[in-house]
Amino acid sequence: MEAKDSNGNILNDGDAVHVIKDLKVKGMPTTLKRGNVIKSIRLTNSPDEVKCRIGKSQVVLQTMYLKKA
Repeated sequence: MEAKDSNGNILNDGDAVHVIKDLKVKGMPTTLKRGNVIKSIRLTNSPDEVKCRIGKSQVVLQTMYLKKA
């Protein structure tokens, strides 16, 4: 299974991605703003989700809100 970003580019472990929409994340006091760069993503078993680290917390994001950097 291949994970693809919002533009259809294939994502790999360790890639950097941009957030394309402001996202409210459960359990976090702040929102992820549009344009934030997230480094070193990890793929999951689902092609629609990736794991990433934001600060000290680990978050699962949907690939439809991400763009490969």
